[in-house]
Amino acid sequence: MNLSELTTGLYSLSVFRQLLSDPVMQSLVSYLEYREQRDTKGAVSAYGEFVSRLYDAHETDLSRYIKHAVNNNENIYVKSIGRGESVPLSLIDNVDKELDVLQQVCRMTPEALREGLDWQGFLPRFESSDYELKSKYKHRAENIGKFGYGIYAKYRMFRIDSGDHIVPVLNPDKTRLSDLIDYKRQQQIIMDNTKALLAGKPAANILLSGDAGTGKSSTVKAVVNELFDEGLRIIEVRKEQLREIPVILDELSGNPLKFILFIDDLSFQKDDDNFSALKAILEGTVSAKSNNVVIYATSNRRHLVKEKFSDRDGDDIHHNDTIQETISLSERFGLQITFQRPDKKTYLSIVHHLAELKGLEYDSDKLEAEAERFALNRGTRSARAAKQFIDGLLSNN
Repeated sequence: MNLSELTTGLYSLSVFRQLLSDPVMQSLVSYLEYREQRDTKGAVSAYGEFVSRLYDAHETDLSRYIKHAVNNNENIYVKSIGRGESVPLSLIDNVDKELDVLQQVCRMTPEALREGLDWQGFLPRFESSDYELKSKYKHRAENIGKFGYGIYAKYRMFRIDSGDHIVPVLNPDKTRLSDLIDYKRQQQIIMDNTKALLAGKPAANILLSGDAGTGKSSTVKAVVNELFDEGLRIIEVRKEQLREIPVILDELSGNPLKFILFIDDLSFQKDDDNFSALKAILEGTVSAKSNNVVIYATSNRRHLVKEKFSDRDGDDIHHNDTIQETISLSERFGLQITFQRPDKKTYLSIVHHLAELKGLEYDSDKLEAEAERFALNRGTRSARAAKQFIDGLLSNN
């Protein structure tokens, strides 16, 4: 396929047409057009723009860039497969032909691009490789439940922005279960439940409650890091965004991946409107049912509604029923897992593990004495306190 045929092939894209709006692809097409017009000056400028945009994307390898652009493309083909629908033969044929065109882009070298160009001066270089685009794309499509598509193909952790859109977390927490000491029983319960979700089996919503700094949030994120390659993603939802969950569930319902909606540090004041929203979601209203999503929440409180003794007085005729409703929200989670503050032995074990992990050489007795003093000054022993203590030693070394 010569450059003229490549230009025409790119303009014929339909399934992957969104790629023509990609900045790197746009500049490449502009270069090819200037070549068609025999505009040397315009072609040289467009070539420089093309390589510059490749660099702006933190990439030097065109093949790798095209691979990611194609794999992350959200199109009718992968959406149909993701929903388990039958894909028409005409669409399959279109995908095959378009991947052939994009394969040629993958294999494009600086030498091939400048061949026949009436310019012998400097043109910036880039890398390329013979990446087998079609076969690997088809493999991903056949295993769409593990790879996903669109933004979910590339990223593992997401949040809801101020416009109520799901956006990726660009620098996610990289904690692994091997980094966490103790709480192995709790970790296994969460892991087993999450694996059930991935297997398409019934999975429970989970409330992780207990003392601050015991690793509740870290455990959830570590599970996601362990199971990302199996098709698991996480979306963090703040308390004031709970009313958006039914909309989020509608958006995710046709997605082949599995999702954890994560609510961190959950608690409510009396008469908090978000209380009713979460209650409705956990009870499974029609708009809130989804077999590929579970809700995992953490709280430092066993009962999620903050209550004063004065709240137990009043003139509510069914006052006892009101109290039971407020304290029983946690009961609506299918699983409740408690993380208790570690004892001294466990706390010091965490300290030693973190010191070894960070390559910190320190006299054992001195390390334990200073770690215990640090915990007493903080008024608590916890995994968080152990990490803060080790971080402090590292910063002073």
